Amino acid sequence: MAGKRRLKRFYDISLVVMVFSITLFGLLMLYSASSYTAERDNLGEMFYLKRQALFAGFGFLVMLFTSRFIDYHIFAKLNLVIYAIAAVAVIVTSLIGVASHGSNRWIVIFGVRFQPSELMKPAIIILFATLLTHKGRKLDGFVPMLKAAAWALVPAAIIAYTNLSTAMIVAGIAAFMLFVAVKSYKYHLMLLGGGIAAYLGAYPLSLLLQKMKVLHGYQITRILAWKDPSSYEDETFQTLQGLYAIGSGGIFGRGLGESIQKFIMPESQNDMIFTIICEELGFVGGLGVMLVYALILFRLYEIAKNAKDLFGSLLVIGVMSHIALQAILNIAVATNSIPNTGITLPFISYGGTSLVILLAEIGICLNVSYQTTLDESISSEK
Repeated sequence: MAGKRRLKRFYDISLVVMVFSITLFGLLMLYSASSYTAERDNLGEMFYLKRQALFAGFGFLVMLFTSRFIDYHIFAKLNLVIYAIAAVAVIVTSLIGVASHGSNRWIVIFGVRFQPSELMKPAIIILFATLLTHKGRKLDGFVPMLKAAAWALVPAAIIAYTNLSTAMIVAGIAAFMLFVAVKSYKYHLMLLGGGIAAYLGAYPLSLLLQKMKVLHGYQITRILAWKDPSSYEDETFQTLQGLYAIGSGGIFGRGLGESIQKFIMPESQNDMIFTIICEELGFVGGLGVMLVYALILFRLYEIAKNAKDLFGSLLVIGVMSHIALQAILNIAVATNSIPNTGITLPFISYGGTSLVILLAEIGICLNVSYQTTLDESISSEK
């Protein structure tokens, strides 16, 4: 009996299927949540669906191209260039961008609105993957970690002035990647303690920031309304309607397309779409969505674990943290567990920039998996 070994490339088809499925489901729920609003505003009932479908199609093309025709190692060489482009885009947007919800968040290019702050998410993932690959062992001290964290904290602070939710995700991605790469238990405890302190201290801190005039009034109001809804009935209207939607859905929901709260809840196709899912498909539907996210994260974990090098593994870990943080925070907002921050639900909420960026990140992860070679033993008899 003789044996030969053959190297076989691994392309994670199961991840592709899950991402395609949740995006398709997102389009279905987007139509259900937005058709009435679009018709009411004389845009046509399929307005939001058509726009999101175009972005989804473009995003999948980007995902395919990134997964098969680009070597992910190129991002290590371009990490500072990508970071600089994202930083400049964020600064320009804060100065001359199109206003939304009281702050400059958008840039219009050829008639299409684009949210540049979303670029900072993959930029931070690539930068920290490169940084941790080359200097991971040198970041065990407090000062070195603080210097590394500054690469994320500085742009996050700029973004926070106009878009607090994106700033939270950017800082969270960096914190998670440091958590995974740095072995110091002191850092782990410090990060855990900081997270608990931030949650418990959100209300008193908001009062202090209100006096210091650091954040916008609407950002402060969201935090105050979270702790004292009865005193901010207008500000908590969306949140309360979302909670009514979740509660009225019961176990199996009212049925697809049968939501009542979408007729009165503002922006139901955006960050509150999870509440419409729960109303129409019930607890089972909401749990199903969370299960799909868990499966996607599991597949990403498997890719990271089997990546052929540390840089590829850290890239995938960064994407994992992005999707996990965004999904958890969105669901937490929908259930009023944290203040309303305007975080979208990955692959489901309306938002072309976010969807394309997420699909591009999945493409990078697929590229990492594609460059993972599996040893196969081929036996032959003599």
